[in-house]
Amino acid sequence: MLQSVLTELVPLALVIALSPLSIIPAVLVLHTPRPRPTGLAFLIGWLVGIAALTTAFVGVSSLLGGLGHKPPSWASWLRIVVGAALIAFGIYRWLMRKKSAHMPRWMQSLSKLTPARSGATGLALTVVNPKVLFICAAAGLAIGTAGLGRSTVWIAVVWFVVVAASTVAIPILGYAVSGDRLDNALSRLKDWMEQQHAVLMAVILVVIGLMVLYKGIHNL
Repeated sequence: MLQSVLTELVPLALVIALSPLSIIPAVLVLHTPRPRPTGLAFLIGWLVGIAALTTAFVGVSSLLGGLGHKPPSWASWLRIVVGAALIAFGIYRWLMRKKSAHMPRWMQSLSKLTPARSGATGLALTVVNPKVLFICAAAGLAIGTAGLGRSTVWIAVVWFVVVAASTVAIPILGYAVSGDRLDNALSRLKDWMEQQHAVLMAVILVVIGLMVLYKGIHNL
């Protein structure tokens, strides 16, 4: 049961992990005057935000009678709704890709953050980003309605958080070890994702939406 849940959480976590709006801020905070502490603070805030949102929705599923019991029938319908929503949002992003050719202006300010503000910013970005909020809600409800015991629920939450935050953690931890030797590679990655972020996000959302939709239909 746990293995099945962990497998199901991977595509949901990848929606967050592969989003340019997750990766690019992690790269930008490494161009601040104090990149190491600023980057590490951002990572901590990002991890705390994703963990808190996911745990909150696990709690919601507990209130609905899912935690520790046989998966309820509405859990399959929830997956169908989530999958269909991801597909619809992916199609919308594809249709609007030409209007999303440039990254939001607010991202420019991330290269001027102090370590203290960086941690708060990492936390805030998980809450104010509808995509992150929606996926954390889907993951939390999926965990809470899988019929897991309370001890294994936390394994699933930690797994989801680690996978979802992996693409933020990799450049920040890599920079903490290697320093400015990664500057050129990170700059090239940022420039490429700025140009392709709309197309990337559309494809990711549709593919993962299809996977979640299939899982929901299969479990009916």
